[in-house]
Amino acid sequence: MKQYKIFTAGALMLAAVGMASCTDTIKFGDSFLEKAPGGTVTADTVFNNAEYTRQYLASIYSMQFYNLPTNSSNNPPQCLNYWKGMVDALGDTHQLFFNNTEVFRSYYNGALTSASENVYPYLREFTWENVRYCYVLLENIDRVPDMEAEEKERMKDEARCLMANAYYYSFRNYGGLPLVQKAYTGSENSYDLPRASVEKTVDFMVGLLDEVIKGNHLPWGYTDALAKSETGRWTKASAMALKCKILQFASSPLFNSEKPYYADKYKLENDSVAWYGGYKPELVKQFKNACADFFSQLSANGIYHLVQPAGKTQEDYRYAYRSSYLLQGSPEVLYSARVGTSTHDSRFSWFLLRTNDRYSYSPTEDYIEMFDWADGTPFNWEKAEKEGKLDEMFVKGDTVKNVQMLQNLRYTRDPRLYETAAVNGALQTINWSDGRTSGANYEMWVGGTTAGNGPKTNSGLYATSFRNLKYIAGDAYDRKYPQWNGLLLSDMYLTYAEALIQADNNLAEAVKYIDAVRARVGLKGVVETNPDKDLLHNKENLMQVLMKERACELALQTERYYDLIRYKRGDLLARPLHGLRIYRLVKQDGAWVREESQWYNKSYNKKLKESDPNFYQPSHFDYERFQITTGARYWWTNGFDSKWYLQPFPITEVNKGYGLIQNAGW
Repeated sequence: MKQYKIFTAGALMLAAVGMASCTDTIKFGDSFLEKAPGGTVTADTVFNNAEYTRQYLASIYSMQFYNLPTNSSNNPPQCLNYWKGMVDALGDTHQLFFNNTEVFRSYYNGALTSASENVYPYLREFTWENVRYCYVLLENIDRVPDMEAEEKERMKDEARCLMANAYYYSFRNYGGLPLVQKAYTGSENSYDLPRASVEKTVDFMVGLLDEVIKGNHLPWGYTDALAKSETGRWTKASAMALKCKILQFASSPLFNSEKPYYADKYKLENDSVAWYGGYKPELVKQFKNACADFFSQLSANGIYHLVQPAGKTQEDYRYAYRSSYLLQGSPEVLYSARVGTSTHDSRFSWFLLRTNDRYSYSPTEDYIEMFDWADGTPFNWEKAEKEGKLDEMFVKGDTVKNVQMLQNLRYTRDPRLYETAAVNGALQTINWSDGRTSGANYEMWVGGTTAGNGPKTNSGLYATSFRNLKYIAGDAYDRKYPQWNGLLLSDMYLTYAEALIQADNNLAEAVKYIDAVRARVGLKGVVETNPDKDLLHNKENLMQVLMKERACELALQTERYYDLIRYKRGDLLARPLHGLRIYRLVKQDGAWVREESQWYNKSYNKKLKESDPNFYQPSHFDYERFQITTGARYWWTNGFDSKWYLQPFPITEVNKGYGLIQNAGW
């Protein structure tokens, strides 16, 4: 098989292939039908050479969505621009404290309009360029000489997957979309590209993927050496997984319910662009059947599997989780997008600014409390406080006479917590090749070495007393191959569990898939650890447990925000979020008093006497949960208006008159 590198860097051959410029005033975007500036190489040149054609397809991969912001450019795709902000900061798991972003200005302040840039810009995420260039390939590849027919078919199917994926990301934000089904030349007098219904948009995306699945030209997956180099390419497994994700969103209450999501306040001239017209149980069945087909093929073809821990220690569990998503070639990565092919790239993108306030995606206290105790028992603040266990809610260690650092340190919560967030007392240095940690502890208390005054002033990286570690792994990710995973096997397990619950009320079978994901990190099953919830018979309770599990498993995968959107959880989006102020306690004259100062830098190995109250590593604290004030969201005081469930189309695009109906309320 001919190999080529896939990465989201430059457009390479794309800028070279253009069509005649269009001067019609009704354009699909400003450049959808235009020749790329400076383009001199024609389609005849590209598709007369097999290697050029391969480079052309590789370049379309450069237009994919990549969730982690890596630069400050205002050029598309805007997903890479840290001045925009990630959608993860719109849910309840993270708060962004960098105020010079669209997330902060337009969403937290409630200032978004159809004339401003939104979190997924309709014309600035390369959606339509992706679609157009894919059609150019589909319409021209058959004339490429010196290329086997099977390779041509495989490349066609990769292009279909790329289009379906581009549509899916836009669909989650806008609902029904214009359906482009050919590469326009630019010489047309008019364009019939009205906004299609939700149903037709879903059928279009699923149709592309069904053609791929039935054609069977893509490999199910890659193994051995190819697993690392080629998991950035679409496969039959990822095509089937994407179909499941599309149907998951489509069959959810946002579009699939008895009345439109906006019916309480707004009207649309055509409801079908944002609503199925009623609740369709057959759509939920279609979702479940797609998941069943995926797992049937997984059983038959293998390759992908949940990463299992090497042992039963906290370190084993942490490494199993980390390697499942962070390593290229992981058997859990069904599909990933990449920003480069060098181990230097992560240092000059997402990783480099990990301690900069521009990346202050601070986990909220509300999110931290979702993570269970290490045995799988749900964490409950009030219960822990009553039992005197708040000092053990992150780590527990033994104070040994004349030894300053806590000994026999145990991590007391779900191992995924420590891979997702930096928390008080955890050790900072993370080993890349295993789950061990060492070095100084995180001092997240007010005045501590790590957090400083961030929690006190509710600002910066440590504004909530927590810092993001997902896709960072402390400093261990330095000079490693960067990627962001669009499709993960653990997500598929949880997605199938949802389908089983919603389509068949098969709670017992759903529990098996949830528990399989939890077992990877040493957590007991949800039925055993939630005896008061009757999870084998209470559908609503099991859905709540599942949604929490998805949040803990899938940080920074965009999933939590869109889970809240597709289930119309405006109640949760309108609920104020919190941070945690931790105060170090020092015993003076027999009483515990607050001390807002560093310990490791000022006391450790500083030749203090054992009798000095600062000699031992702090292990006793006061705690204050506080409502976030920096970036206090408009929704928290004004309620969540139903218009926010979907993004506004640019008013300039609506006014072009080709049939783009604006979303409700915008």
